[in-house]
Amino acid sequence: MAVLKVIEVLANSNKSWEEATENAVKHASKSVKNIRSVYLNEQTCVVEDGKVTEFRVNVKITFEVK
Repeated sequence: MAVLKVIEVLANSNKSWEEATENAVKHASKSVKNIRSVYLNEQTCVVEDGKVTEFRVNVKITFEVK
């Protein structure tokens, strides 16, 4: 039986929501091992002068506790 834990991570990118999600996983993997999945909970963006300047994500990362 595996024990799984879920953490919530906020991340951003100047390029895309996909890159923001990758940034969240990359940063979390520095201290969390055995990441199994990512659930994209929320997407938002910052708009300045009529242009999207930043993409933000709220993700839930599931990992196995050993």
